[in-house]
Amino acid sequence: MYLTGRQAEILELAKTEGRVLVEDLAHRFSVTPQTIRKDLNDLCDARVLNRIHGGAIFPSGKENVKYESRRQIAAAEKQAIGRAAAALIPDNSSLFINIGTTTEAVGEALLDHKELMVITNNINVANRLRVFPSIEVVIAGGVVRGSDGGIVGEAAVDFIRQFKVDFAVIGASAIDPDGALLDFDYREVKVAQAIIANARHVILVSDSTKFERTAPVRIGHISQVQTFITDRCIIENVRKICADQDVRLVETEA
Repeated sequence: MYLTGRQAEILELAKTEGRVLVEDLAHRFSVTPQTIRKDLNDLCDARVLNRIHGGAIFPSGKENVKYESRRQIAAAEKQAIGRAAAALIPDNSSLFINIGTTTEAVGEALLDHKELMVITNNINVANRLRVFPSIEVVIAGGVVRGSDGGIVGEAAVDFIRQFKVDFAVIGASAIDPDGALLDFDYREVKVAQAIIANARHVILVSDSTKFERTAPVRIGHISQVQTFITDRCIIENVRKICADQDVRLVETEA
């Protein structure tokens, strides 16, 4: 398709940041929100962007958005999700925290907890929590993924299987309307599956942009978790699955 100069810049912003919002773009380009919506509709019609509530995202396809860019996507929503998850985890608990920017937000929200044992395959979480004497950090061994500091592979899976913990905090790169939890790296998925199998209470944390994405590897199904925390559940079928399967749904913007 032919792109105007503004549309080309919007596309580059989406590639870099993962997500663009109508109000931010209207301010950036000094145009009306209606003009930006038309630009986004044109870009989405050409299938170079995918529409989400209030904006658009760069299509994931088989490639994940760069990790540092993912930190900025729905950052405020992730912080609220992190606080909500941390509120469910009492002092003197053991828990898994796996790879992801939203799970990292949960780790940040746990800093004032006491006597926690945190087992993680996320170097970023381990490095943040290790300086707090009231939190014992246990880190998995295995292959360190350079893109995000995640530890993956069979060694990490075997390590996780040594434990049975009170809570697990997991994320997903995408959530399908049928309730499937999806990711990009089958090695990471194997670790996530081991985490789910070895926790008494699984907390899924995911912002609503994950409903707009897809990924090729299946982690499992939302019915396998006990609590799902998101900013907004925008897929009614997922809401119904939670109700039918006795999964507690927490919406931080509700």
